Amino acid sequence: MKLKLLVLLFLNFNLFSQEDLTTLNKKTIDETINTLYSVISGDKGVERDWDLFKSLFHPDAKLIPSGPSQDGNFQAIYLSPDDYINRSGKWLYENGFHEREIHRVTDIFGNIAHIFSTYEAFRESSDEIPFMRGINSIQLMKTNEKWLIINIYWMQESDIYEIPKKYLNN
Repeated sequence: MKLKLLVLLFLNFNLFSQEDLTTLNKKTIDETINTLYSVISGDKGVERDWDLFKSLFHPDAKLIPSGPSQDGNFQAIYLSPDDYINRSGKWLYENGFHEREIHRVTDIFGNIAHIFSTYEAFRESSDEIPFMRGINSIQLMKTNEKWLIINIYWMQESDIYEIPKKYLNN
């Protein structure tokens, strides 16, 4: 009887722990993604917290914007977080940029996670109509401390490539 009770308690504890772990993983992933969007967003003339931005990434992480090149071929550009800051930081400061997530699909397996995050971009926080939309494909790795971004690979919506309905809030 004692053995059955111990087995039952162990199974219940193990199931509770797995459920707790999934909830915790999603919570910390949410914090990472929300911080990512928050830290790059700001009105014209607002400095970004680039140290916080860099803290979200694995040391070997890449940011990969993609889209048509000048000759019409599809291209991807591979940037480190520092490259991204050097390439985009001044523009973000001078023009204002707010990126808002409007839909997310999250898949987790062990210490890896993949996020498909649909976004809308605005120049000012008060804007109601986005000047751009797209999808960020974000890969994360769980370390002992937190989830770190390994890659962000993104593509803007265009006349040729509209965002599929399944990646939009309905």
